[in-house]
Amino acid sequence: MPRGKHLMSELEKAILESLVELDGTVKGMAAANPKPSLRPLFARLEDLERQLPAGADPMLRHYMQKKSYQKAMLFLQGHDAENAAGSCGHV
Repeated sequence: MPRGKHLMSELEKAILESLVELDGTVKGMAAANPKPSLRPLFARLEDLERQLPAGADPMLRHYMQKKSYQKAMLFLQGHDAENAAGSCGHV
């Protein structure tokens, strides 16, 4: 599974699945008619973020709290090195 040798928790898998769904939905919006609502996806991601345990990876928690969903997706896929530094000073 992504994240190097780290086995993802069920919660991390659910977050990644939702992030991939959001990414695909956003990429398909130009051709979609009618346009899909992103609100249910954002609500699901916010709910999943609230479920992160205290011991969750601090970078994942940071990305989710800042709504840096692309960065969170890359992180969970094991591609955190591709993340550019944000305005908050974090990668």
